[in-house]
Amino acid sequence: MSPGARRSEVVGRLGDAWKLRVRSAPERGRANDEVSELLARTLRLPARDVRIVSGHASRDKLVEIDGLTVGEAERRLSGKDDIA
Repeated sequence: MSPGARRSEVVGRLGDAWKLRVRSAPERGRANDEVSELLARTLRLPARDVRIVSGHASRDKLVEIDGLTVGEAERRLSGKDDIA
């Protein structure tokens, strides 16, 4: 995760992880909230289904997602899903 970006977006793969940029500064959990919101919006899931489970104070985060298979989450994050 890169806080303080011009816009919030999923950038792409970075090794085994996904790189995200968020506008919010890493103060009082704002960037973490924005990461969760960005992922929920990108994955088309309710916000309650996306949770940061570790790395709250780090750029590297572990996120738990309910309601999708790993393959479907990968497709949606990469923008290669078939939903119009």
